[in-house]
Amino acid sequence: MDTTKTDIRVVSLCTGYGGLDIGLSRVLPACRTILACEIEAYAIANLVQKTEEGGCGDPFPVWSDVKTLPLDVIPEEHEITQFGWPCQPFSLSGKKRADEDPRHIFPFIKNAIRITRPQYIFGENVPGIITAKLSGNYWEDPAGTPVLLHVIRELERIGYQCSWGIFSASEVGLPQERQRVFLLGKRKDAQPLPVAYPESESSQGADHANECREGSENWIQVQPRRSDLRRGTFPARPGEPKSHGELPRICKRGLGRAVNGAGSRLDTFSTERITLLGNGVVPATAALAFSTLYKELTNNEP
Repeated sequence: MDTTKTDIRVVSLCTGYGGLDIGLSRVLPACRTILACEIEAYAIANLVQKTEEGGCGDPFPVWSDVKTLPLDVIPEEHEITQFGWPCQPFSLSGKKRADEDPRHIFPFIKNAIRITRPQYIFGENVPGIITAKLSGNYWEDPAGTPVLLHVIRELERIGYQCSWGIFSASEVGLPQERQRVFLLGKRKDAQPLPVAYPESESSQGADHANECREGSENWIQVQPRRSDLRRGTFPARPGEPKSHGELPRICKRGLGRAVNGAGSRLDTFSTERITLLGNGVVPATAALAFSTLYKELTNNEP
């Protein structure tokens, strides 16, 4: 595979079904994934199938574990590294063990970023990372530090200016919240990106990002950006009239004429598919997050 092309090269860590990759392609049409790293077998099979079908651009290698990823195969100073690292250590539905959870693999991601020096980094996790606290005393930040604050400080320590915000699926027109925390970081010497801003781009911005950043942990508690679009709107039950603000119900052939393309019955891989989609990122939300945070970072440049 030729990794010397002049496109915007993306290294995709904790790829899942590629929601972040698809989102980036919507605001950076010239971007292409040159390497993916994903540990779940079903997700890997999905990526391979989509690549063979031509749905993921040029073919790219897939590594199975970020802990053992050979970093010498990644072009140094490539344009973007994106990562939707595991949310289980911070999810409200889990045990919230944070840094004590073996699935807390951010240190390995940070090391990959430190060595390969991408110009931009784009990460995603669940809102629980805001309130989750460090338990151990083996980090540069003390126990009790909010994990998101720790993550941003770690990225700043290796030379990245960062901004973050909460974005939801409702902001891009879906009848659900599906809130996620996104962060974007850039090197001081990063080259500008040809971002194509979505027509429905939110005007709210992430105003909290630069508040009280230095020398205070309280800035992480500033109310993050949220959208009131479709807040409190839920789809009606099957057979009931469509509720106010609900998106059109679209029946698709080949899927049992299920509403909005949902499968009409269970199949062999139903659990894997539900897990893949449940943990995945809505591409349109990722696109909105990247364009909004990119504008903020570039507008705040000295």
